[in-house]
Amino acid sequence: MRLGLVTGNRHKLEELSLVLRDYGVELYMLGIQKIEVQSESLEVIALEAARRAYSKARVPLIVDDSGLFIEALGGFPGPYSSYTYKTIGVEGILRLLHGLPNRRACFHAAIAAIVPPYEKLFHARSCGFITESPRGTGGFGFDPIFTPEEGDGRTFAEMSVEEKNRYSHRAKAARMLGEWLRETFKRGVGPSKHL
Repeated sequence: MRLGLVTGNRHKLEELSLVLRDYGVELYMLGIQKIEVQSESLEVIALEAARRAYSKARVPLIVDDSGLFIEALGGFPGPYSSYTYKTIGVEGILRLLHGLPNRRACFHAAIAAIVPPYEKLFHARSCGFITESPRGTGGFGFDPIFTPEEGDGRTFAEMSVEEKNRYSHRAKAARMLGEWLRETFKRGVGPSKHL
């Protein structure tokens, strides 16, 4: 089974591929730009981007939209995480949290899948804490300042991809997707010309 991933982020491709290969899914980067609508909902953003990409590519595909929701900042940056990372980065978030005792945050992921005749959404989260300073060189985005509560105190950026996938929002949503694909297409029913 092959699915296109609508992204320019090779880290996302690597993380999702490691999870989905356990379900017999080969993920490849689809050469289509992800078009994002403005919304407070990751699910709306992901599904609309998937629909727009499908209208061009006409192959089974997925879109991941993720965000970091920081409790002390009222859920900011949330769906604006990518833009926030590009503009103020990790250091900007740490400055906003300076002196605040509440460091709780959750990463949320919404994966929209279009596998005709189906459109499906999978949502998962990983909660934890924002560190006082960046740690680690792995991962991407806000990984150097996020420690999952299920982990051993290391940030996502201090973990290997395999270790991060044990706890990450994206990997959890990808496992839901994998289970759905396995169950839905286990009898070979479905869009076999693309899968």
